[in-house]
Amino acid sequence: MLRNIPPILSPDLLHALAAMGHGDDIVLGDANFPASSLGPTAIRLDGLDATDVLQAVLSLMPLDNFVPDPALTMQVVGKPDEAPPIFGEFQKIIDETADHPAPIASLERFDFYQRASEAFVIVQTGETRLYGNIILKKGVIG
Repeated sequence: MLRNIPPILSPDLLHALAAMGHGDDIVLGDANFPASSLGPTAIRLDGLDATDVLQAVLSLMPLDNFVPDPALTMQVVGKPDEAPPIFGEFQKIIDETADHPAPIASLERFDFYQRASEAFVIVQTGETRLYGNIILKKGVIG
């Protein structure tokens, strides 16, 4: 047992977070996200909401403050300016939890998939809300 670690973070995810370096990306994908087919290691957290996982991850991992867009969501297909409610929840969690809060930017669907394919790890959550996907860039602990 360890203290002060959110219990929803699995041993595999804790290992991935510790192994990631500055500038590495982690993807939190919803239940529909093609995590296993994109290439990076996929860690499953079935039954957990992406918002809960985001909160837990950011409680341990610094968000990069050396890049303009350390947090990215996937744009709604055909409606790039639309922001599903989960985007607001993601932003609130980043504002309240990240050591370097930043506004969330977005990527077109296939650009998001490309970026995800180059990530260090993809975490497949049980999130059922559409567009419940976010990419985070790991920062430095000062």
